[in-house]
Amino acid sequence: MKRINLALQGGGAHGAFTWGVLDVLLQDEDIEIAGITGTSAGAMNGAALKAGLLEGGRDGARANLDWFWQQMGAAQVPSMDAWFAAVPPGLVSRAMEYSWPFMAADMMQRLTSPYAMGPLYEHPLRDIVDQFSFDQVCAEDGPKLFVCATNVRSGKARVFEGREISTDALLASACLPTLFKAVNVYDETTGRTEAFWDGGYTGNPSLWPLYRRGLPEDVVIVNINPLRRDTLPVTPQQITNRINEISFNSSLLSELRAVAFVQWLIEQGALSREEKREVKVHMIADDALMTRLSVATKSWPVASVLHHLKEAGQAVAKNFLSAHKADLNERGTVDLAEMYG
Repeated sequence: MKRINLALQGGGAHGAFTWGVLDVLLQDEDIEIAGITGTSAGAMNGAALKAGLLEGGRDGARANLDWFWQQMGAAQVPSMDAWFAAVPPGLVSRAMEYSWPFMAADMMQRLTSPYAMGPLYEHPLRDIVDQFSFDQVCAEDGPKLFVCATNVRSGKARVFEGREISTDALLASACLPTLFKAVNVYDETTGRTEAFWDGGYTGNPSLWPLYRRGLPEDVVIVNINPLRRDTLPVTPQQITNRINEISFNSSLLSELRAVAFVQWLIEQGALSREEKREVKVHMIADDALMTRLSVATKSWPVASVLHHLKEAGQAVAKNFLSAHKADLNERGTVDLAEMYG
């Protein structure tokens, strides 16, 4: 049995890629998911997986993930989806970026605040997240689940776990401040109700909760924000999109740099393995696909794109297991120095 932890990045509707990755991992009886840390869409995927796993085993987890993403795509206009289905996701993304509705919505985000809606405001995901089985999401059994959000006032990461995880905690983890009002959650660590924004600003996702004793040393990162783009962004849309990607990868790269430094200290004999854990890092990603997409397809779920992302996640996960399943619990498969260097 290969015991692993999962680190699930946020990235809006692009989290459907993670849906596909998880679908494949859950079908492999040799893989045991011991811990999950997630931010934004990663937190939603993690909660859906854990609840489904405890209610119906591996098939239950796959079914619950299917249900969640069906809800995420259910708001689309059928006639538009039929047209989009015949178009490659990259072209869909480009068409959306330069469409008048998207540009108008983007301009409104810069000129107005979600607080301007007053009493009319309602979080669009609340009705979906309320349907999660939180008795299972928060249970001591099953994988340990950690949800990252950003405390607005302190600017620090806040990781929710166990009974702290609620609808509000999940919505806080996915709260982009230009789209949604800050989510208020009572924080037992401070003894007060705190306002939270998207966890991607401080941990996308936070890796450090997975370093606890009892959890395996292997961390499989499902990355959905491309680390590298070879072409220089020159249009306003491209520049904004690349800023978004860099911002939401920066905390992860910082944590990986720290992991690499600790590994170097262990190799040099400055630290013992009893003092610090030697984390084995793996990554599942499809930068070739993600560089063809943009913030437009992150923000506006399109059913055809969601299913394409799921299929891409399934394909990459199968390739990862074929190439590296034997490496799990034995050695890391990511060159950390090359990644952050």
